[in-house]
Amino acid sequence: MSLFPMFVKLEGRMVLVVGAGAIAEQKIDGLLAARARVKVVAPRATAQIAKWALCEVLEWHARPFEPADVDGAYLVITATSAPGVNSAVYQQAEARQIFCNAVDDLENCHFYYGSVVRRGDLQIAISTNGKSPALAQRLRKQLEAQFGPEYESWLELLGAARETLRAAENPGDPESTKRLLHRLASENKFEQYRQQTKNPSAGKGIV
Repeated sequence: MSLFPMFVKLEGRMVLVVGAGAIAEQKIDGLLAARARVKVVAPRATAQIAKWALCEVLEWHARPFEPADVDGAYLVITATSAPGVNSAVYQQAEARQIFCNAVDDLENCHFYYGSVVRRGDLQIAISTNGKSPALAQRLRKQLEAQFGPEYESWLELLGAARETLRAAENPGDPESTKRLLHRLASENKFEQYRQQTKNPSAGKGIV
């Protein structure tokens, strides 16, 4: 089976999370970072999830899962150690044609979490189609070493340069603009930027 890779906009969309333990907390943290509206269903919750609920960062229903909980969800994640619960949630999501992920339960998943390297808006996701999470983690560590934290600010500069060129009154030849953007994103320009951050007196800018 071949998987289709994509990044999803979740801002303002409701995501149901069944379970409220340590694993669920990790998943919820990522969902909140993506500005999703999170609804949690679980009889008990970690202190952090309870705090989020108290601060109205998310909605927590302190009870077992019910089929109607899936109604209105854009995405469903189940993070429990009970296979029966995972299966029940998956079946309800399947009936409504809603994507569902059951953590560490491949049989009850429409999609898998990738191993991700994050540097601000730069995200590099790795998937092994569930065959070797260990390999995905090793590759993530290698990529984290290759793409250091400086890529976050570097990408911000590239984005600003792109917006400036797009907003220009006389943008000129589109192909020339494209070549310039590719030159700005080149390895040589990145090395120049990295040296400038180490030695600010060397000059500023990326053009």
